[in-house]
Amino acid sequence: MSVPLNPAGAVQRFAFSLIELLVVIAIISLLAAMLMPAVSRAKESGRSAACISNLRQIGIALQVYVDGNNNRLPFMRDQMIGTNQPTNSLPGMNVVLRDELGNTNVLRCPSDRQALFELTGSSYAWNSLLNGQPADNLNVMGLHFNPHAIPVAFDKEAFHAARGANKGVNYLYADGHIKNLLAIEGTIQK
Repeated sequence: MSVPLNPAGAVQRFAFSLIELLVVIAIISLLAAMLMPAVSRAKESGRSAACISNLRQIGIALQVYVDGNNNRLPFMRDQMIGTNQPTNSLPGMNVVLRDELGNTNVLRCPSDRQALFELTGSSYAWNSLLNGQPADNLNVMGLHFNPHAIPVAFDKEAFHAARGANKGVNYLYADGHIKNLLAIEGTIQK
């Protein structure tokens, strides 16, 4: 086995030049920058899945509440942001559904970066137009809605906007299914 020798007879060593090292670092950082949005979307998809699970548990708690209250939906409203006092005489979701949920941390969306849970007791809003209505005969402003067509609870903010357009808010419908996009019958959608 022969080792390359320089003219003085010493063993020749190969090394990277500073320019080559900087080029390699630049390529690696460019590839990492291209990968970051995909990683961010994947993390947000995971948090959204946990949020959907929370909404399913809220849906089950609502079914238990309705079964124990003559097939009627609860009377509740959201609290004002920044106050510990309710905006009206109706309690919030965290108070009304406390017994049915068992743990009110279900009302915390993992993507709630604005601390709405801490400020209001829930990251989710209640459709107060349905207060006290029979669960099998939903009417809003005189219009009859099927349970699959009207949301009962939803994210207070577009917590999941990193996932893409029309995927920022999760909606729990009266029949228990969950969608990312509020679809109202009779509207034109893309």
